[in-house]
Amino acid sequence: MDLTSFITSFTTSFVIFIVLVLLFTWLSRKPGNSVVYYPNPMSRGLDPFENRKRSMNPVGWIREAFVASEADVIAASGVDAAVYLVFLSTVLGILVFSGVLLLPALLPVAGTDDALKLANQNSKTAGNYSELEKLAMGNVQAKSTRLWAFMLGVYWVSIVTYYILWRSYKHVSNLRATAKSSPEPKPEDFAILVRDVPSRPSDQSLKDRVDSYFRRVHPDTFYRSMVVTNLKKVNKIYNNIEGYKKKLAHAEAVFAESKTTGKPEGARPTMRTGLLGLVGSKVDTINHCNEKIKELILKLEAEQKITLQDKQERAALVFFNNRAAAASAAQTIHAQMVDTWMVSEAPEPRAVIWPNLSMRLYMRQIRQAIVYTLVFLTVVFYMIPIAFISAFTTLDNLEKLAPFLKKVVEQPEIKTVLEAYLPQIVLIVFLALLPAFLMFLSKSEGIPSESHAVRAAAGKYFYFIVFNVFLGVTISGTLWSSLKRIINHPGDLITLLATSLPGNATFFLTFVALKFFVGYGLELSRLVPLIIFHLKKKFLCKTEEEIKEAWAPGDLGFATRVPSDMLIVTIVLCYSVIAPLIIPFGAIYFGLGWLVAKNQVLRVYVPSYESNGRMWPHMHTRILAALIIYQITMVGFMIIKKFVYAPFLFLLIPISFVYAAITKNRFYKSFAATPLEVAARELKEVPNMEAIYAAYIPPCLKTEKLEDVELFEDAQSHATSRTTSF
Repeated sequence: MDLTSFITSFTTSFVIFIVLVLLFTWLSRKPGNSVVYYPNPMSRGLDPFENRKRSMNPVGWIREAFVASEADVIAASGVDAAVYLVFLSTVLGILVFSGVLLLPALLPVAGTDDALKLANQNSKTAGNYSELEKLAMGNVQAKSTRLWAFMLGVYWVSIVTYYILWRSYKHVSNLRATAKSSPEPKPEDFAILVRDVPSRPSDQSLKDRVDSYFRRVHPDTFYRSMVVTNLKKVNKIYNNIEGYKKKLAHAEAVFAESKTTGKPEGARPTMRTGLLGLVGSKVDTINHCNEKIKELILKLEAEQKITLQDKQERAALVFFNNRAAAASAAQTIHAQMVDTWMVSEAPEPRAVIWPNLSMRLYMRQIRQAIVYTLVFLTVVFYMIPIAFISAFTTLDNLEKLAPFLKKVVEQPEIKTVLEAYLPQIVLIVFLALLPAFLMFLSKSEGIPSESHAVRAAAGKYFYFIVFNVFLGVTISGTLWSSLKRIINHPGDLITLLATSLPGNATFFLTFVALKFFVGYGLELSRLVPLIIFHLKKKFLCKTEEEIKEAWAPGDLGFATRVPSDMLIVTIVLCYSVIAPLIIPFGAIYFGLGWLVAKNQVLRVYVPSYESNGRMWPHMHTRILAALIIYQITMVGFMIIKKFVYAPFLFLLIPISFVYAAITKNRFYKSFAATPLEVAARELKEVPNMEAIYAAYIPPCLKTEKLEDVELFEDAQSHATSRTTSF
């Protein structure tokens, strides 16, 4: 990519961002848009404009984001959101402190050498190079003493990363401990998940077996158990009832509206009973929905009893009457045979994946093996489309692949636009297709909670980042552009990599700029959710519940957001010394990302679960993995440059592994399990154990008349426990 295309891309992206920020400022001040721009405080019953004016200042949101404390973030969106902001600020700190030394030191060193100029003069097949490539390491001649500066730069980035990651891990560990020792009782702190319950004797129910076992093992602290049941059929009936209730409310609202706009007696809405309401006999919607609800409620009550008594699975949630006892039980081996009575901390009620709880150990292991095989195959075969994407990095390759397009792409205006945006947009689209697929695979493993599934999906996505984006675009792009030369002269491969690999940084410069300017501009302005909300409100929504569903923002979306950020971490770290100019772009990405994300967690997103920062060890490990990839890359690149002191860089790789082991031993165990000193801290009040127990009852098993959870308990057990709480 030449300098003109890069400037065009950057300038256009910046202008788009400014326009989107101005739109955000204007649209967010309109009262009718409050539910789109301030759903978080409104969902908590707060006035989003309390104690502040509806200012038209386009940078007012920046000041508010800076002023808000970490406690404000936790109060609004929980510890997970605060930890995500720590992740962004951690990477920002690494890039800022690295750039302070690398930019003034390495840019002049690279820019004043002439390796690219000499290579262009000595090789008839070598292409032209851009001004941006002159500021990269590829412009430094082989065996040059200037390479010392780049070697020291690798050490500097590594040391900065070690230091900042340690401080961040310690901070997040304290945040998690504070949350887990909160004086407010939380249901998940008093429960453990038990899987692989042994088969029961013929004269004993599964519920009685669980009760008797844990009453014997934990006689003073065991409170009650809840056996997991097969919810497939009862949940289907429950969802049908909820669907008919929504249709009924909608039809009643339409009928009431018709009385004010048409005849006084109104027009009763009708519907067809066939497929998707398009075929079948026409019926009165209100009467039909009422009849179906009554019919399904009877089916639901009957199915609930069958489910509770006859569809019990070999897994259970076991409750204890104090927090420390539950934490201790979750960390204890309960059986001599480790494939039975397997225990772990219970997921938060909102995060439970009920169908996965009863999955047996051997089935989880088989599924995990299948899933990781599929992930491996997908990583390998995904390299093919990524390689094609890399072919579009330069229009010269496009002309070679499709000669009939030559006249079109040679037009100056079209060439500039295509070269500036085409490869980046295509890559972003391809990457956007992956997270949903990886989330599906992760849940298929038998993972018990949404938060764990998100972490697993994000980890899988990291494999794609390394093999398909970093290696695929960087190496395949270089090889594709000179494939003929490599076939004819295989010995030129090393020279080709040494002179061409750093040039791919211009692709990533534009990619990062497009991500933070356009991506964060759209995130802040919320144009798409705004348009969708108003269309739904005008044409589809008739009830308050439908309006609320139309503006409900969902959560922060860690499954897609964190892997996307990890891609930028990997790219920027790996090119930080090869092409230092990428560091400011990475710093802008994470700095602007921190501001936008903080604004969104305070005003927009509503968390769907809380894992108290359990994502952090994943983030920490992946940043370290990106650092190790960067160190290995630099070792190879120094060898390609024939720098005799390149072996000194080998020392960094074992240091990084040792550092990873030290941080894991120092911090990780307190994330994997709750420390007893944390769980033993006093509560503000005696917990209501009935409410804690009821929090885990699935909605499809609750009845309209359920005023006492004893009904649920008695339906499930032949000999229930009535142990008092304290």
